[in-house]
Amino acid sequence: MSTFSIFLVLITIVCFLLVVVIMVQNPKGGGLSSSIGGSQMLGGVQKTTDFLDKSTWTLATVLIALILLSSLSFDGSLSDTDSKIIEKSETTTAPAQNAAPVQSTPAAEPVKK
Repeated sequence: MSTFSIFLVLITIVCFLLVVVIMVQNPKGGGLSSSIGGSQMLGGVQKTTDFLDKSTWTLATVLIALILLSSLSFDGSLSDTDSKIIEKSETTTAPAQNAAPVQSTPAAEPVKK
């Protein structure tokens, strides 16, 4: 398994976690912090919001770092060097350069009566 494949797996996992953390949050004060219970503060509502906020920023930073590192580890071995499109474009332009010059035929002389 190549380094690039490992980065792809890690990026997928971080993306999934980032989606989960963002979906748990509610911008109007609901979400996970409201489901804890009104007067019973298990760890406090503010601490839950801080945790979700910090985890969002941490996961976003990790995602950007993984994307940058994966682009550095990409060696281009997945690219198709024997592309048929490139070969076709080279073969269609090559004969046009070696084409024989067009010979012009002399115009017919008008017939006099």
